[in-house]
Amino acid sequence: MKIIHAQYTYIDGAFQTDRAVAFSQTIEAIDSLEALQARYPNATVDSGGENSVLFPGFINTHVHLEFSANKTTLQYGEFLPWLDSVIEHRADLVGACNNALMMEACEAMMRSGITTFGAISSFGTELEVCMQTPQKVIFFNELIGSNPMTADMLYADFLERIDASKDTPLEAGITPAIAIHAPYSVHPIMIKLALEVAKNEDLPVSAHLLESSAEREWLEENSGDFLPFFEKYFTTSVAVSGLSEFIEQFDGLPTHFVHVVHANQTELEYLAKQGHSIAHCPRSNRLLGCGRLPLEKLLALNIPFTLATDGLSSNTSLNLFDEMRAALMMHHLQPIESLANALIQSITSTPAKIFNLNSGEIAVGKSADFARIKLPDTIQNVQNIALQSILHTHEVERLYINGEKIDTLHP
Repeated sequence: MKIIHAQYTYIDGAFQTDRAVAFSQTIEAIDSLEALQARYPNATVDSGGENSVLFPGFINTHVHLEFSANKTTLQYGEFLPWLDSVIEHRADLVGACNNALMMEACEAMMRSGITTFGAISSFGTELEVCMQTPQKVIFFNELIGSNPMTADMLYADFLERIDASKDTPLEAGITPAIAIHAPYSVHPIMIKLALEVAKNEDLPVSAHLLESSAEREWLEENSGDFLPFFEKYFTTSVAVSGLSEFIEQFDGLPTHFVHVVHANQTELEYLAKQGHSIAHCPRSNRLLGCGRLPLEKLLALNIPFTLATDGLSSNTSLNLFDEMRAALMMHHLQPIESLANALIQSITSTPAKIFNLNSGEIAVGKSADFARIKLPDTIQNVQNIALQSILHTHEVERLYINGEKIDTLHP
């Protein structure tokens, strides 16, 4: 038995003072430090001292590890020039992204408190690293391909990758999942087949949706910046799917849609009605010139949202504190303290509920995943802890996954 303690502990969406948590692989009890020491006299105690804050381990729902080699190769500013640069340099970037580099990305995520992440995998090359990292991984096998001539081959490869992720040992912490790339890049028949697999096997589903204004124009009018792109690379001038047709394929299957920057009010209401959720990647949206997700509309419609970093193909770090600071500045319409609290929920309890994970909360029976930070000075107002934690933290001071301390966090 172990006991972890902090001056402030994030429980039930609020910060409680001088709570301690007794745990093994799961949380056994929550009480004062004195009470837990009396109850478990042989337990080791890990106390953070003054100005420490204990959170449940953070969950980063959307990461592309396979592009972790990118630094200055890809072009930022607008979506289509970026996508062109991805196609031009994809082979080199994926080839340069070996296991050691992807493990470095996992370790960087751990330093920012991430104990679980969603890996979007186009080729399956990350699976070995995802099995080796101490973190838990929702392994999204991505389906892509709009050409009917190659659909059978691509779908067969997709099924093989799903089987590989399902065959991992339980202790590797892999949750097999499915990702549909985007409405413009996957044939509707392939989507239908993949979603049948998801329903039959109860697999989580994710899909990019309306990341750019060019995507909407292409799907609705077969025009805009995507037209020369598809004529150049795919010799077609017609979108493979309509927007409504794509969204309606997910009816009855709660899906984690990614970006959704350019959805209108009617579409957001439809997503809410269908029980879908949204992954919000503010820095990626800014770097690719996609615009701002209207977070205030999501909150008004009670659409669950998570904050995610996306991959290093469209970001400069996989650090959720960096991402939360960007979100604080981007969403200027929201009161900053309530927004800070919503952002903490978006990387803890909300993604845990979306993906049915036994984590994301400090509660008896939940997995013993903890991220403890140290604030630089005394907090004068407990209501301000979420905001101050976001503003002043770059790396966590202590990390536990399944009750095990990550000793490599700070060599």
